[in-house]
Amino acid sequence: MSNNKQSFKVCFCFRRIFRLKVAEPPEDIKKMFDMYAENDTISLDDLHSFMVDFQGEADATKEDAQAIFNSLKHLNIFQRKGLHLDAFFRYLFGDLNPPISSKVHHDMKAPLAHYFLFTGHNSYLTGNQLSSNSSVHPITQALLRGVRVIELDLWPNSKKNGVEVRHGGTLTSPVDLIKCLRAIKDNAFTASEYPVIITFEDHLPADLQAKVAKMVTETFGDMLYVPNSEFLMEFPSPEILKRKVLISTKPPEYHDPQGHKGAADNKDSDQDDQDEDEENATVQYKQLIAIHAGKPKGDLDMWHIDPMKVRRLSLSEQQLENAAKTRGTDIVRFTQRNLLRIYPKGTRLDSSNYNPMLGWSHGAQMVAFNMQGHGKHLTIMEGMFKANGGCGYVKKPDFLLTSGPDNEVFNPEKSYRVRQMLKVKVYMGEGWHADFHRTHFDRFSPPDFFVRVGIAGVPNDTIMLETKPIEDEWFPVWNEEFNFPLSVPELAVLRIQVKEYDNTGNHDFGGETCLPISELKTGFRAVPLHSKRGIKYKSVKLLMRFEFESPDS
Repeated sequence: MSNNKQSFKVCFCFRRIFRLKVAEPPEDIKKMFDMYAENDTISLDDLHSFMVDFQGEADATKEDAQAIFNSLKHLNIFQRKGLHLDAFFRYLFGDLNPPISSKVHHDMKAPLAHYFLFTGHNSYLTGNQLSSNSSVHPITQALLRGVRVIELDLWPNSKKNGVEVRHGGTLTSPVDLIKCLRAIKDNAFTASEYPVIITFEDHLPADLQAKVAKMVTETFGDMLYVPNSEFLMEFPSPEILKRKVLISTKPPEYHDPQGHKGAADNKDSDQDDQDEDEENATVQYKQLIAIHAGKPKGDLDMWHIDPMKVRRLSLSEQQLENAAKTRGTDIVRFTQRNLLRIYPKGTRLDSSNYNPMLGWSHGAQMVAFNMQGHGKHLTIMEGMFKANGGCGYVKKPDFLLTSGPDNEVFNPEKSYRVRQMLKVKVYMGEGWHADFHRTHFDRFSPPDFFVRVGIAGVPNDTIMLETKPIEDEWFPVWNEEFNFPLSVPELAVLRIQVKEYDNTGNHDFGGETCLPISELKTGFRAVPLHSKRGIKYKSVKLLMRFEFESPDS
């Protein structure tokens, strides 16, 4: 009897797995359809009106509406006269109704310091910071994801006659510099035509710096941006630098063996020749540096602003935290003209990342991340850089770029009043049955999905909420609404994550994405989800609705 009972139970459960029903349009969509339809059909003109009036797409054209019609023609639900309810629903839950724009639309003619740049840290490492291999593969992958700043650590090879890239003082294996440079050249402008900056952490003597100068010049040719003068009063714009590669590092200084700058008088000619070669090598290398890195000389303050030249400063996440406690507005003022790069603290041996918001709220353009891992902070980083068509450059908000009448600037340490309310409604989801094996979440029953939705932003805006789990359903319908008060919406991203409920609290992952709130399209939107590694699923998506309101309404 027990065997029969068990087999019945298994059969019963597997029957439930395959019982896939077609998703029904939510009531809100049915009501909207009724508002715009005539004789149960939405015409081309009706659809165009819906896109402009309800979806907030002020620049939508009749051609855009026609493209939606054309995309649905292969479906049996499409009628020649217009869209029936099911076709209208498929459009809203389809690829032609994304939550953000895929086009570059920010002003790209401002100086580089006016943008956040998608920035990598130790871009050559395949894994952890201590013992992983160095390779061109992670460099290529980062560039194809839209990363615009690549970091390479330069060291002499074992014979001291060549240059290799590795994480110094660790067991990481090296890779030849020339291979890294070629990988950058081949992949720099596939994902974006805006400039790529290579930051060198340089541990080389002058003769090898000369080899680097030759390698860089020969590899990149006309792609290399070489400044006309040693110092720049202002950085060029991404528009001017399109399809250009820039070198950023600390400029070398030539010192002769006698401790004097330049050549000495009382030395034999061989020594003079050697010193001259070294000085020439230093000059060649220095000429290639478009973005000078380093702290100001002498007793000048770290945040000193030189009106005659701009520079790049690098701090660890810990150094930024410490400086922000007392120098927050000085940092913001510095980043209005100069570049600030933040990198992970040395104890992140597992290549984990940190909260990028502290850097962004202080105007730091280069918040450098380990791109080879995954996790919450990397997903937030990728969410921010989905903005502006994913080109790797996001224009900083005006409040980080301007000063008031008394030269006062944005103070990241202050709390600001709520300026905007974001209303998010989570309707339903689909696609797991296509992208996951039927037993991936549960061996004997369909999954129990719930959605976590919230804000990553300044501390007062940051929150995570969640829907109730929907039991035993491949096509879950939640119909839950959330309100998010935002004090600094320009720096906020919307976090969306689907989990499959487990009684132990160890919920399975069902997809995620992050979206820049400053670019969210209003109305009903189909939101594609991604894997933990940031790869977009073919089918998994959520149907959601976004509305912005003033806090007083």
